[in-house]
Amino acid sequence: MRFLPAGDSALLVELQTLDEVLGYYAALTADPPEGVIDIVPAARTVLVTAAPQSARSGAEKQQAGAPSVSLQQLERALRAVVPVAGQSSGGDLLEIPVVYDGEDLQDVAELLGCSTSDVIERHTGEEWTVAFCGFAPGFGYLTASASWDIPRRKSPRTKVPTGAVALAGEFSGVYPRESPGGWQLIGRTDLRVFDQDRDPAALFHPGRRVRFTVADPG
Repeated sequence: MRFLPAGDSALLVELQTLDEVLGYYAALTADPPEGVIDIVPAARTVLVTAAPQSARSGAEKQQAGAPSVSLQQLERALRAVVPVAGQSSGGDLLEIPVVYDGEDLQDVAELLGCSTSDVIERHTGEEWTVAFCGFAPGFGYLTASASWDIPRRKSPRTKVPTGAVALAGEFSGVYPRESPGGWQLIGRTDLRVFDQDRDPAALFHPGRRVRFTVADPG
């Protein structure tokens, strides 16, 4: 584990595996150190931001609920965090209905050495967890307990439609809007995972559990 400064009021915690990130993030969000105002997980890192000392007056620092810490204090607190063993889920559950007719479904089946129906059964049989978000507003990188290792397409598409359900590496995801993309498309959903006119705009957030279900294509 390494701690790298990110500006004057944040530390980037580097970890070895995604499982370590999930456990560390779960422990942090359950009991955030004093002064922490934001926690952002990624594939191998967790960015922890504290309220900067320079941003508060002496009087404000004394107010309850308005803590301020130095990077040295923050690092000591983060080193004391005990990751939650095996914690990859625990958040609220979101069900996503999917029509499994993706252009790459057959290719994924061949990569896994099984039938397309087996791919669908395996994908819907998992309870996925949003490990982190990125790439585009509302896009979540979903991970599961079983081992998935699906290579990206050799030639990315210039347009992937909104709602496309896809696989790449160890992750599954749902494209929140039309965009280029190189993930393997296995289906589509009408559920809008990102809508700026909705509150909250994004349905995916780190720690949220996700289950895919088979939808009627009609």
